Amino acid sequence: MSEPLPEYRVKAHNTSAQSENKIHDDAVAKQYGFRGGLVPGVTVYAYLTYPLVSALGTGWLDRGTATVRFTRPIFEGEDVTVAGEITERTPRAIAATVRATTDAGGECATLTATLPAGTPTAVNLALYHARPLPGERPDVSRAELESLDALGTPIIRYDDAQATAYRDGVADPLPLYRGVGGRAHPAFYLHQANRALSQNVKLGPWIHVSSAIRHLGRARIGDTLETRGRVRSLYERKGREYVELDLVVLAGERRPIAHVLHTAIYRLPKSGD
Repeated sequence: MSEPLPEYRVKAHNTSAQSENKIHDDAVAKQYGFRGGLVPGVTVYAYLTYPLVSALGTGWLDRGTATVRFTRPIFEGEDVTVAGEITERTPRAIAATVRATTDAGGECATLTATLPAGTPTAVNLALYHARPLPGERPDVSRAELESLDALGTPIIRYDDAQATAYRDGVADPLPLYRGVGGRAHPAFYLHQANRALSQNVKLGPWIHVSSAIRHLGRARIGDTLETRGRVRSLYERKGREYVELDLVVLAGERRPIAHVLHTAIYRLPKSGD
């Protein structure tokens, strides 16, 4: 029998309206068939994590998993309802599903999560090499992405100013993301996954469509995060070009905190093409 998670309501905010990715710009997004700039998938993921963390706490942040898919866009100012349920409890794991809905779009994103009883399976860091970011980014193309044996490594210090700016941007009120010893917000790992793509190649308008995440340990305010990875796959579907990245986020140089498979449409046909 399912157990409801705490319901969460939030007014959507386009946290990337001024970013280089113009799919978040109203005028450009309309050229691709949308009615306005898209609220970033990473921001929607942040909304989806609220009921999970409220119910499952730091255990999910330290060793939980999540698979998130974005099926319909959410726009600035829309009222978003985030609701879900624990679908299963066994000695091995807790499973849950969370959905984000709007009046106009219906179900826009779905997250399936687990909280395993055991410790996470470690990643082999020998497969994930640190590389400098390119001094000048090449234009994105399938050939360019195929040529990358390892992505350049974005590095950022998740200090109190960064934590506050990110937390405020996604309007997350949970206290465990605040103060001395506060946790890094889990959606920030996907923010870094986006940077692993956008800081290695020069992109036009592009869309984050899904991610699969395994938490491997804890990150706190004050940690320096680096994101190492590689291109895992490239494919085309209905005129859209997709890339899947295989990434590890580390706190410091040796402590993995998340493994992320991150999928984006890096080339979009314009409306009518």
